[in-house]
Amino acid sequence: MSTDNPAVKHKRIGDVLLDRGFINADQLHIALQQQKLTGKALGEALLDLGFITEEAMLDAVSESVGHESIELSSIIADASALAFVPKHIALKHALFPVSYDSERGELIVAAANPDDIVARDTVVSLLVRASQGMAKRIKPLWRIASSSEVLATIDRFYDRELSIDGILVELESGQLDLLALSQAGVAYSHPIVRLMDALFADAVSHGASDIHFEPEESFLRIRYRIDGVLRPIRSLAKPNWTAMLVRLKVMSNMNIAETRAPQDGRISLSLFGRQIDFRAAAQPTIHGENFVLRVLDRKRSVVALDGLGLTEFQLNLLKLMLERPEGILLVTGPTGSGKTTTLYSVLNHLNTVGVNIMTLEDPVEYPLAMIRQTSVAEAVKLDFAEGIRSLMRQDPDIIFVGEIRDKDTAEMAVRSAMTGHQVFSTLHTNSAIRSIPRLVDLGVHAEILSGNIIGIVAQRLVRRLCPHCKAAYTPDEAEKAILGVHYNEASTIYRANGCPACEGEGYKGRLAIIEILRFDRGLDELVARGALIQEMNDYAVSKGFVEIAEDGIRRVREGSTSLDEIRRVVDLTDRISV
Repeated sequence: MSTDNPAVKHKRIGDVLLDRGFINADQLHIALQQQKLTGKALGEALLDLGFITEEAMLDAVSESVGHESIELSSIIADASALAFVPKHIALKHALFPVSYDSERGELIVAAANPDDIVARDTVVSLLVRASQGMAKRIKPLWRIASSSEVLATIDRFYDRELSIDGILVELESGQLDLLALSQAGVAYSHPIVRLMDALFADAVSHGASDIHFEPEESFLRIRYRIDGVLRPIRSLAKPNWTAMLVRLKVMSNMNIAETRAPQDGRISLSLFGRQIDFRAAAQPTIHGENFVLRVLDRKRSVVALDGLGLTEFQLNLLKLMLERPEGILLVTGPTGSGKTTTLYSVLNHLNTVGVNIMTLEDPVEYPLAMIRQTSVAEAVKLDFAEGIRSLMRQDPDIIFVGEIRDKDTAEMAVRSAMTGHQVFSTLHTNSAIRSIPRLVDLGVHAEILSGNIIGIVAQRLVRRLCPHCKAAYTPDEAEKAILGVHYNEASTIYRANGCPACEGEGYKGRLAIIEILRFDRGLDELVARGALIQEMNDYAVSKGFVEIAEDGIRRVREGSTSLDEIRRVVDLTDRISV
């Protein structure tokens, strides 16, 4: 479907509504009669008769005219997008600039009539002027929204201070109405709400995975976790925190009156033209409630299997493991090492109409099409072990268990693998080989593990060197020893430097370093007889197993990351001679 070509062939809206099952033939006939009497458009006649909802109507119009629809009620304004289109132009043509992607040079514009030639030409001329001096011209991407939504959104965001500094100045000069903050529907005009919206947008634009609000005795510290490392962002006056916390709790559906017990919640917003969820957690501390938000960006969550950065050998090995029709595959690593992302990529690779994939997660982070996902919940006594028992009655082919953390869950997961299912899960261990004694320690007999494990993937996330400023240098003798390079051999690696593109950090983005341990008959025999870790490791290496430290060194040699960064996440001490 074309989203930006005004010449696209339109379908009649009545046909679209019938095809989608929103109305039946009788209702269409009645609406057409009403249209003749009133002279209104067919869609308006259907709405007046109560045959369809405004949301269904918008979806149908979207398909009819060949443009994607967009929901404006929960978006957060992008100040850079608003700067391109003056308010009087937005009002005249019933359009709203939703978000601007500076990297792609794309401006998403919502309009009641995206095919209005005058409106399109006006926006294009504005963007041509704004693009002067830029490397490439800004391109508008048109989306359709109802006229009432567009006009309400214009009123909501234009002429409002959207910068964090501007809102803080406004706060210093006025009184805060905490009761108004807790009432739905009045929030968008309040400076505290605009402050929170601006912080959300700022965090997402920086690529933050977590937002930390940390009250101290006399001030509030705000930090973002970017590329796995916490960065201080702002320090605000402590009095502002009370109102900010109320707003956060309202958005997360938490109890604003409860301040002494931990609470969890979830926020869903439209930012930069896409849906982004935030998993919220409040924790009482001696200086007030600490609040942490995990950013769950759905579009960035599922990576294609060949986009994980694996070598050709690793990718082929993983695909070979996935061809086994039954058994358990584990992904191990510390918290925040990308285990769930890797497993989602695997599930997405296996997700076809011919298989039934069931998941049990704590909680469900990213909705996946066609996959039946369930959150474990203490309130209904559904833990991982009981959840697996329940999933087994749903005729699954593939089961994903969020984490193996106790004996019951481990036993149920292995038992599911023994009964002809593919099972995927995560485990907290330092390496692939060490997952075996960990499972035995949880109470799973080695004889049962033997023959039922497909393989184990261990991974870490390391920061990627900024391509604009990484500095080449010749490693010293100690570094050459770690790299496995002869002392008199010429070699070049890179270190972090820092520039405006990476905000002085020297790193931008992250990549995974991985070790993949495939189980064959030889390794199964070693597991069954309780072989030592070193013996199993030596056997695996003889079969081509590449340890995670070696994969990290590969990344250093190819210039993707620095040796210091690998040292930060992987133990390299056994490669250093004393």
